[in-house]
Amino acid sequence: MPDLLTSFLLLLVLLALLVVAGHVIFTYRQMRRVEEIVPPRGAFTAISTGRLHYLDCGTGPAIVLIHGLGGNLANFDCGLIDDLARDFRVIAIDRPGSGYSDRPAIAPANVRAQARQIAEAIEKLEIENPLVVGHSLGGAVALALALDKPDLLRGLALLAPLALPLKDDGPALFADYRINADIYRRLISWTVAVPHMIRHPEPVTQEVFGPDEIPPEFAVRGGGLLTLRPQAFYNASRDFVASGDDLAGMARDYAKLAVPVRVLFGRDDRILDPELHGDVLVRRYPQIGLTTVEGGHMLPVTQVDDSATFIRRAAEAMKDRKFISRASPEVYR
Repeated sequence: MPDLLTSFLLLLVLLALLVVAGHVIFTYRQMRRVEEIVPPRGAFTAISTGRLHYLDCGTGPAIVLIHGLGGNLANFDCGLIDDLARDFRVIAIDRPGSGYSDRPAIAPANVRAQARQIAEAIEKLEIENPLVVGHSLGGAVALALALDKPDLLRGLALLAPLALPLKDDGPALFADYRINADIYRRLISWTVAVPHMIRHPEPVTQEVFGPDEIPPEFAVRGGGLLTLRPQAFYNASRDFVASGDDLAGMARDYAKLAVPVRVLFGRDDRILDPELHGDVLVRRYPQIGLTTVEGGHMLPVTQVDDSATFIRRAAEAMKDRKFISRASPEVYR
């Protein structure tokens, strides 16, 4: 009987290993396929976290674009970059760990650390006095950059930004990202994460984009397929877990912002509450300007014209700004 039980347990272990191996092989093949379909479209430079992927096009006053959680620079390439590049130098950046940018596991993922990494890129690429545009988590990174390195930029134009500490544990949609143990995070990334996202696209279609439709070009031109890679899930999980580390302290300092800030929110955003991150933010810090439009969370993809108009107006209002201790209210708004 003991021999039979031992054999049975060994069989179960073997089956489990086969299942894990099958998921790893599937995930690896999916990663390679996605990278063939959506290769890097920009250039690379080196910063402290390794290679940084960026797209630099157009001439004129500089605009830096920072994408959100689980995204990549291509999220701005469904028309927004083309629009802005007619009159501006536009630099879209894959945040470290996202898209095709490196980030080692030992590198910090909190918002202020990411802002320092973006500051490195701005200095390395010799980007002079840019208007910084941040979407979602990229908005939090942009705010940290404005607080910690205000002399590097002339202002912020934020699209559906994460600006204040999240209620509870954040959107239920991101529960799968809430993994604290790194070894477990890596195991999930290389086994069940990608197959699960392929089988269950509803969270993206209904929450991330809803109520807007996903544009057909988003998968390739907009970089949507790049989320179906293990490193994308792994680093999005790291970003999500670390996202709350700095927000409370940052929010206490928003009154000290020395650069003008404008915010654009979709009134039907299902990811970040427009009331909290828009209306409440402006009531607490009335020097920040707020504009609302119809639409959900993915404004750079679904509301390209509104986003471009908003950014252009911010750029015009802030065009002559040099570093000052505090911008006037009319410049903020």
